[in-house]
Amino acid sequence: MNEKISALIVDDEPLARRFVRRMLEKHPRVEIVGECGNGKEAAAAIREKNPDLVFLDVQMPEMDGFTTLETLSAETLPQIVFVTAYEQYAIRAFEIHALDYLLKPFDQARFEKAMTRVYEKRADREQVSVEQKQIAALLENVREKTSFLDRLVVKTGGRIIFLKTSEIDWIQADDKYAHLHAGSKSYLVRQTLGALEAQLDPRKFIRIHRSAIVNVERIRELQPMFAGEHRVVLENGTKLTLSRGYKNKLFEILGNPL
Repeated sequence: MNEKISALIVDDEPLARRFVRRMLEKHPRVEIVGECGNGKEAAAAIREKNPDLVFLDVQMPEMDGFTTLETLSAETLPQIVFVTAYEQYAIRAFEIHALDYLLKPFDQARFEKAMTRVYEKRADREQVSVEQKQIAALLENVREKTSFLDRLVVKTGGRIIFLKTSEIDWIQADDKYAHLHAGSKSYLVRQTLGALEAQLDPRKFIRIHRSAIVNVERIRELQPMFAGEHRVVLENGTKLTLSRGYKNKLFEILGNPL
């Protein structure tokens, strides 16, 4: 009953990984078998090391936590404790299936509650098997019926507001953050542009530059520039650059206007 539990820590922030590692080191039953800084590394490590438990960050560049799980088979699914800075709708869906998650910033007491659940489920092998099947079924449902965000949770001025995606004019990258431009207002969210792009309807929101996504319905005009680039003029007068590498996808959505 006191056999070792192998654990993998996945987070794109080194400090966050170190924080989880320090807390896990207080648990002699847990053996940390590795750390990963992105989803691709995590998927490969899970297949190779077959850990019992994974602390998985939801918001990661290129491949987020949910996409990482989608690449795995039911047989290789470990127990998952999600770690996130935002309580998005997808997390609630996983919560229905009795999965735990840690909402950043969390403390040792909250971490211990998560570990208590890990030990309890570990003791009940049958329950672990049922949970794996539930996760696999949920992921299969996600694959078959992809849904996109229709609103975003935004913290601003000490308040939490729900911003409809239809209100967004364009999105600007800022390292691991993004600025949501909606009318005369701008909101800062702790998500990368890539993570947001994966959650938005690609028929309505299109990447036009490595640092910009636009709401197609807000585009008023395209102006040819040099070297195959174009200027994108939005309804509110905002002018953005359409890079040559992104123009084909935008033109396809707009019905090949040029």
